[in-house]
Amino acid sequence: MIRAIIIDDEEHCVSRLNDLLGRYCSSFISVQGSFSTVDDGIAAINALQPDLIFLDVQIHDKTGFDLLRHFKNLPCEVIFTTAFEKYAIQAFKFSAIDYLLKPVDKDDLLQAVEKLNGKLQLQQTQQKFNVLLSNLQNLSGQSKKIVIPTINGLVFVPVSDIIRCESSVNYTTIFLKDKQKITVAKTLKEFEELLIPYKFFRVHNSHLINLTHVKEYHKGKGGFIYMADNTEIEVSTRRKDDFLKVLADL
Repeated sequence: MIRAIIIDDEEHCVSRLNDLLGRYCSSFISVQGSFSTVDDGIAAINALQPDLIFLDVQIHDKTGFDLLRHFKNLPCEVIFTTAFEKYAIQAFKFSAIDYLLKPVDKDDLLQAVEKLNGKLQLQQTQQKFNVLLSNLQNLSGQSKKIVIPTINGLVFVPVSDIIRCESSVNYTTIFLKDKQKITVAKTLKEFEELLIPYKFFRVHNSHLINLTHVKEYHKGKGGFIYMADNTEIEVSTRRKDDFLKVLADL
């Protein structure tokens, strides 16, 4: 049984989350209590030693990050609950931190708690928080990092180092500037949703490229491009016009 607490200063949000957890997760999550301030939350974590906290981002005049900074090594898993506007959500995605947008949706909640079955080492969780905090302070530009899960743990890669991503069914291989490549059990669509706002474009069903690493484009039915790693990639016919437009806008 996963022992959880809720740290949130909005009573109606706490009630909503309690209701959903009671209806759909009571067989494997036990809510030990809810707390409405950062200080009470810190005390509850120390006293109750929960396995999981549902943590609001804004709590009165403090934030959930103030609570996290209190712990050198966080002793539990965290799922953020947030009403952050869409642009800031990219920071959560880049850090691979679980989050729920308010008002909390049942399906989103179930998907988030299911991930706990294969949860990572707490040291890795702490690393992910560090990436999240860094990205929240710098929400634009290529200085962001993406957290990539591998069989050995986590790899932290600057977005600017990614030349391209190539799909193979439910796996994606990421090719980096230093000629390294990382294969992960995630679809190309997942990386597309994450990276499109950062000058990436899907030129083919199997290829997502970093536009800043395009060396040449050669005309043709769809044409093809040469990337910085000298890879030749076909541009699909139906994506050609959109690709050329995006390329011209750079």
